[in-house]
Amino acid sequence: MKEVTRFTLPPLPAVLLAIVSVQAGAAIAKGLFPVLGPAATVSLRIGLSALVLLVAVRPRLGQLRAEQWREVIPYGLALGTMNFLFYEALARIPLGLGVTLEFIGPLGLALAGSRRWFDFVWVVLAAAGIALITPWSGQGIDLLGMALALAAGGCWAVYIVLGRRAAGALPGPVAVTVGMLFAALPVVPFGVGSGGLLALTPYLLLLAGLLALFSSVLPFSLEMQALKSMPTRTFSILMSLEPAAAALSGWLLLGEKLTVAQWLAVFFIMAASAGATLTTSKPLPAVGGE
Repeated sequence: MKEVTRFTLPPLPAVLLAIVSVQAGAAIAKGLFPVLGPAATVSLRIGLSALVLLVAVRPRLGQLRAEQWREVIPYGLALGTMNFLFYEALARIPLGLGVTLEFIGPLGLALAGSRRWFDFVWVVLAAAGIALITPWSGQGIDLLGMALALAAGGCWAVYIVLGRRAAGALPGPVAVTVGMLFAALPVVPFGVGSGGLLALTPYLLLLAGLLALFSSVLPFSLEMQALKSMPTRTFSILMSLEPAAAALSGWLLLGEKLTVAQWLAVFFIMAASAGATLTTSKPLPAVGGE
């Protein structure tokens, strides 16, 4: 019997396609919000992603040790909380701004504990980006949406720390698959309680399946594939493109326009993320967390 050759992409196209996939998934999610609401949408995304990963990875749950459960459960809860907060933010603010603000979490983690004076430049750039986004007049961008995006960024930082520990206790694909199961715990009750799932139709279920594919399954597979031959630091620099990709996706797919100041904010935070990756000892996450 001939061996089937597995199709793989070179690392750079794989990472770029993963970034595009995540932002396309976010655009699909925003399209579902008017009918299902953000809580039901994120519940479907995580639930369907968990089912697909279970079938693809087939983790042997009965063989996990107690110490492995202790590492993977908090990781999964952080993953679910992060996604819930991010989708609630997207229901209120443009996609590009949501991703830009969320990026503050991993950026802060990369800069934490740095003793190099030059890293202060990246802090200033990030602060300038936040200042440009903030509606100081109290009008325009939804302040609750901004707060939720920043909270999602904080959960992203926690998710990175816990993810490293979970990956140390379990193989990466197994850790993500089991973590996705527990990610449903803080999310699904809100999805059920919102009543949005009652509006589900076969067409909406198909869109939810595409959401799970583009937002979780496909980018995760592409990123893990790229990391086999791409240095983590190079990968992290490329991930700094996500805020711009989100802003472009929001503009092209959702008609969300940013002001000149908001585009500058996106650029500043991207520059801070890339710069922090180059000069600090803690690069941004090896696998994206949206």
